[in-house]
Amino acid sequence: MDYPVESFTPAEQARLAPHVTNLDRPVFALTNLPETVKGAMFARYSRYQGTLRRMFLDEFADSLPEIAAGADDTEGTRAAELYERIFVGYGDDSVAQLGGAHVACEWVSNVLTKVLQRPRLGAYLEQSTRYIPYDTPMGGADSRHPRYRYYRDPSLGPVYEQTMDEIFGVYSGLLPKVRTWVDGTFPGDPGPARDRAIGAKALDLVRGLLPAASLSHMGIYATGQTYEQLILHLLAHPLPEARECGTQILDALQHVMPSFVSRIPRPDRGGEWIGYLQQRDEAAARWVTRLGLDRPTAAEGSGRPSVRLLHVDGDEDALLAALLFEASGVSEEDARIRLSALSTDERIALLTDLVGERRNRRHRPGRGYEALRYRFEIVSDYGAFRDLQRHRMLTVQWQKLTPGLGAGVPEEIDLAGAGGEYRHALELSRVAHQRLLDDGHDSRVAMYALCLGYRIRYVLDLNAREAMQLIELRSGREGHPSYRAVAHEMHRHIAAVHPAVAGTMIHVDGDVEPRLERILSEMRTQNKLDQLLPPTRG
Repeated sequence: MDYPVESFTPAEQARLAPHVTNLDRPVFALTNLPETVKGAMFARYSRYQGTLRRMFLDEFADSLPEIAAGADDTEGTRAAELYERIFVGYGDDSVAQLGGAHVACEWVSNVLTKVLQRPRLGAYLEQSTRYIPYDTPMGGADSRHPRYRYYRDPSLGPVYEQTMDEIFGVYSGLLPKVRTWVDGTFPGDPGPARDRAIGAKALDLVRGLLPAASLSHMGIYATGQTYEQLILHLLAHPLPEARECGTQILDALQHVMPSFVSRIPRPDRGGEWIGYLQQRDEAAARWVTRLGLDRPTAAEGSGRPSVRLLHVDGDEDALLAALLFEASGVSEEDARIRLSALSTDERIALLTDLVGERRNRRHRPGRGYEALRYRFEIVSDYGAFRDLQRHRMLTVQWQKLTPGLGAGVPEEIDLAGAGGEYRHALELSRVAHQRLLDDGHDSRVAMYALCLGYRIRYVLDLNAREAMQLIELRSGREGHPSYRAVAHEMHRHIAAVHPAVAGTMIHVDGDVEPRLERILSEMRTQNKLDQLLPPTRG
């Protein structure tokens, strides 16, 4: 393609070179610039007649220092002024989508990780309890005063810490015992892959004992707009840990892209917003109490894991019409009229053809699948909820974690001879939770004491495209049995109302045979490593 090529003087080239990946092609990236500058440049872009490189030279370069150590942390005056006028003055929130930042949140509880992930419109990476054992205290196993990895606060009292230490002690004692049982129960050829699979299986089986107070590390990448929403919700949250984390994220971003978060400290902007969020939370609590919705009914007392399909929106005709819409030249209503004349076999053949040959689960159908929606109410252990909650493009709502729905004990734990100790730790957790409530702590604070094996009720509201992605991913044989069971039940419910849709989910792994869930995955990983590494000589 023939496209215009700009010319720059030697001085202009020298000024531009550190900040763009090339000087002569129509596609390039910005480098070594503060996030606010990049966002402001793109905001100005929509009303600037020239090119981005020329705009940088004409309107931004003079307000920025020459590239040097630390220069990419300095916000240019031009960018700051533009943000003040557009973002704060005119309220054009889309401007805040044009820059982002990486933030590390370390030593945060498993309660807080769910709050941090709630905005969804970001990228999140969290330490996994399936790979990282929590049996070694912070400071090392030889520490004279072991401090296990859980959230502490003087207001929670010494009994809370004593109980947490005891639960972590049970966890630490069970881990080698369960690993030995797994090793003897699932025979196989020795090697690194099998060792890792045995370790993962043992961690899977005992992770239900980890309290929600267990500490994790999380990495976040998000836009300025997403961070603003996250910080506001954190600052309005009843958990002191959440408010403290919100303050620290705000402080970090004020060093990287201060204009993106400039509304938060302002009483008439962020202050008003935080007050609104707190009022909304208080109103919900007030009406729950007034309507008696804070007390479970007798019918809910069984506390068993469950998956219920509450609502379905759309039918398979709507799906077919939506899949054909972009290629057609008629209205969706006309398409549905013509589709109604097809037989059942013809509809199945049409859907199969439109979905295409899906050779792996990453091959997903078009956006027409978003014409169908499913709303599921799920009761599962908190550990499974943590994994399912991470999916981005769905609506997830959850209730507070309480002991009211009970806790499950994996069958393998009893087979390993560890059931008594496991149940004892769960009971310690329940008593600690009740003690925090009796001492006047908020129910969300009391959640810290509960083990991940306790159950929680939540809703997943998602379209058929996201359902395919979630169900096929979470039913995989390397997954944890508790969320695999949820995925299987979701698939069964969809098959009952939309069998053709369920039939296109061809990568659902329905095998529930006991095994080392991660062995195949680890074997594939080891095979890749063996291919990359040169052979050793004996």
